[in-house]
Amino acid sequence: MTPEHAALIDGEPLPRERVDSFLEAPYGGAGNCATSHDEPAPARRRMEPPSVARQRRRWATQVVVTDELARRACADRGLKVPEEVSPVSVLAVAETDVADLGSIVAAALAHSPAARTLLAALESEQTVPETAVRDYYDRNQDRFLTPEALRRGVTPFDGASPEDVRPYDEVRDQITRELRTAAGRQAFFGWLDQARGAVTYSHGHEHPGDPSHPDHEHRH
Repeated sequence: MTPEHAALIDGEPLPRERVDSFLEAPYGGAGNCATSHDEPAPARRRMEPPSVARQRRRWATQVVVTDELARRACADRGLKVPEEVSPVSVLAVAETDVADLGSIVAAALAHSPAARTLLAALESEQTVPETAVRDYYDRNQDRFLTPEALRRGVTPFDGASPEDVRPYDEVRDQITRELRTAAGRQAFFGWLDQARGAVTYSHGHEHPGDPSHPDHEHRH
């Protein structure tokens, strides 16, 4: 018998229809790699084997559950979630975001205004010590070579002079932003791992990497 809900969150049902709607949307439920398909979803789904369809549903459930958890977190924090004017295509997720975040989190952030709002709030809460910024600058001199040095083929490993490296004060704000973004993402991962503890999945909606079902995969 097909369950009416995809999951229970703190005992409250998450309707199966929300997963179905995500899967039926243009490019929804793209699969475990959110950027890996160029064909329209209906054509792709006609030819996919049952095991792929099952995994696609499980993957989509994770995206929808993340959206619901983020909505609740935003409500608890008093954060206003903007109306989604034009939904972002899951297939528009950058490969770098998939690599850095995992396809579930990257797709959830593309799909869910609540997830993006929560991530922005967590990022704004991060404090980046000056010592961490300076340490990053000192350990990554190759990132801050001047255009002239790059044209000459200079690297920090073959005798770059101080003039070949952009001054610390010039790049300090850039580094701070990047470190704050990274810290915000780590805070988001920590929140999501904890929030998922309140979720019980229905049969057919388990996590794609859950080893208790035969189609499980360890990709995210």
